[in-house]
Amino acid sequence: MAGVSFRERARYWFDNTMSRGTASLVGLLGVLSAGLVVAVAGLTLWLAPHEPEGVGGAGEVLWIALMHALTPGKVAGDKGSTAYMAVMFAGSLGGLFIVSMLVGLLSNGLKLKVDRLRRGRSRIVEKGHTVVLGWSDQVFTIVGELVKAHASQPGSVIAVLADRDKLDMEEEIREHVELGRTRLVCRTGRPTEPRDLTLMNLQSARSVVVLSPDGVDPDAHVIKILLALAKRAGAHPPVVAAIAASGNIPAARLAGGSEVHVVDSDDTASRLIVQSSRQSGMSVVCMDLLNFDGGEIYLRSGADLVGRTYGEALHAYETAAVIGLRRRSGVVLNPPMDTVVSEHDQVIVIAHDDSHIRAATGEPVVAEEAVVSAPPTALQPERTLVLNWNGRAEHIVRYLDGYVAPGSVLEVAADHPRAGEGLTGLTNLTVHVKECDTTDRYQLEALSLGLFQHVIVLSDDRFDPHHADTRTLMTLLQLRDMQAARGERYSIVSEMHDESNRVLAEVTEADDIVISDTVIGLLLAQLAENRHLADVFSYLFDSHGSEIYPRPADDYVKTGTEVTFSTVVEAARRRGETAIGYRHAAERNTPPHYGIVLNPAKSQSVTFAEGDKVIVLAER
Repeated sequence: MAGVSFRERARYWFDNTMSRGTASLVGLLGVLSAGLVVAVAGLTLWLAPHEPEGVGGAGEVLWIALMHALTPGKVAGDKGSTAYMAVMFAGSLGGLFIVSMLVGLLSNGLKLKVDRLRRGRSRIVEKGHTVVLGWSDQVFTIVGELVKAHASQPGSVIAVLADRDKLDMEEEIREHVELGRTRLVCRTGRPTEPRDLTLMNLQSARSVVVLSPDGVDPDAHVIKILLALAKRAGAHPPVVAAIAASGNIPAARLAGGSEVHVVDSDDTASRLIVQSSRQSGMSVVCMDLLNFDGGEIYLRSGADLVGRTYGEALHAYETAAVIGLRRRSGVVLNPPMDTVVSEHDQVIVIAHDDSHIRAATGEPVVAEEAVVSAPPTALQPERTLVLNWNGRAEHIVRYLDGYVAPGSVLEVAADHPRAGEGLTGLTNLTVHVKECDTTDRYQLEALSLGLFQHVIVLSDDRFDPHHADTRTLMTLLQLRDMQAARGERYSIVSEMHDESNRVLAEVTEADDIVISDTVIGLLLAQLAENRHLADVFSYLFDSHGSEIYPRPADDYVKTGTEVTFSTVVEAARRRGETAIGYRHAAERNTPPHYGIVLNPAKSQSVTFAEGDKVIVLAER
């Protein structure tokens, strides 16, 4: 090329070689070292052919030249002619530069490799591991629940991929979660990049959980991860993902394909808030069913119950509560008592562990004299107050409309600019909207709260989650103080974001506190372990069909009388209901279970007092 000098060409070649990395530079130094050794040996044979004394050939001279190049200090012990000493000195001086550069390059290359490993950029080689893609506060809930689920499985692994520092992720998770026997592996990368997904060895994983991140437009990030999973070559295990806005569900399902189960966060949280507002303790029951601490939901073969009716199956297990059937046509909870179990059915049970399910022996012990036959109570119009407003409030109101009797009234009190928007076409509710600062005592008193049966305190989405929870706590304290001062009684259900605020909220003695992010995290962990439970939880949170209801114990058995739980199960069965536990009113504010006992042994004795509840699956 015209106008390009040899010096420029040499510099260009050198720059390109330097940019190729440590391996290319080490190779270049190796070539230079070989050239230096050959040159020194050749000059020695030419200028001092008989030195050093006792050397017999060119091979030995090459070896001496190599030792001088690698160990410059050898020149201090040389003896001979001036020409020999000069050649060896030059060889040692050249070797000093080359060895110094080689040591520096190797040290820098090793440091870069260690830094790369520290950043978590190596491909994991685990099998049967659970992969978590993305980062949010839900990661602590999910990892914690998976650790509990894997407690009896030695060698279980949870792998997390997020665009964060590897050591920071590991340290933060260990601060929040006791890992026990489960190993945690973190990798730094972008879950939206197919190239980074290869680090997780997805083809050998057990399941994948995609987290909805904090910040603006989280659903777009989740959908992009699902697209990256679909784009990636090769099969991947079942995937569960959470989508915040219900309108984005179709796009997420299209992006993920058939191997992805999408959880509608807004829909699930909204249904739980509504159910909790109507049945005190509902959120605690659902949390117990969703976590891996106590009673869990299992699917098991119905082979030992084939030919028996569902009503008979309720007494079949001593240490498990039958709640429904999974049939070819789908899941049905609390089916008609005369439903016959077929050979293709799976039985849905609540148990503390699937390995501890024990069949009942003999006939159930039922105290007939203690059974009460109370007629079901007809729905009456209700008055409900909603304090604050957020993006899921419209869902909450519409679900509430499906539960209440015609003629019911809903009042919305909030200073949110969109309060009450979109509430057209309601069937059973009449809605009124008022301007109100829900943290102001005088404005709350002006609402005449004693006229309402239920109060729902929502998290205001105009504020960050921490500040929104603080405002909710202030409102709850005001409400509880007003109740105490006026002697009024109405149920109070609040929505919060941070699980750590539950301890503070217990001071307010709220009837129920729904930690929406925690609920979604628990649900994702359950589905990561068994995606077939998706239909069961969808059925539980739906307003159609049977749902969980805490109902007065004296509607089932006589209070003050000691009975076995089999008696409670039988009393509920005669009403077409499935009893799964009970709640002691005296312990309603005592954590962690708040008086709720799920799946007691059928032979366990219990004495109910005034205000206690039996927890049942029933139609409204």
